[in-house]
Amino acid sequence: MDSRRKGARPDGRAPGPAQAARESYVFIGVVARRFGVHPQTLRLYEREGLIRPARSSGNTRLYDLETVERLEIILTLTRELGVNLAGVEVILDLKSRLARMEGEVGRLMESIRAVAAEHASRAADASRALAVRPRGAIVLRTR
Repeated sequence: MDSRRKGARPDGRAPGPAQAARESYVFIGVVARRFGVHPQTLRLYEREGLIRPARSSGNTRLYDLETVERLEIILTLTRELGVNLAGVEVILDLKSRLARMEGEVGRLMESIRAVAAEHASRAADASRALAVRPRGAIVLRTR
């Protein structure tokens, strides 16, 4: 994002993967400059419930990658497509519902594949069992 990112090394190199996972946050001013919006706009989006930045122990807003990506979607909808904030809220809600449903469908498809594989395995076992024929003569008993 920016060399001022929390966790960046003084020599300008990126932090290691473990450190980056723990400390990949940026401050409100950095995000505001990156997207060309006033920090008050970001605070408004937070009040409206469109974004939820993390907070430091000192109550400073900390924006992680997921929040920044969500903000990018919000700004695209408002700036380029002319959607108002109520519309943005509806669109983001539908987007998250769709993602949940896609996950559910994926899990359902995995279950169906597992059952189908089990059924095919049982059918193969059954067909082998039916293929076994007696080698000797069949004797019918009569009473």
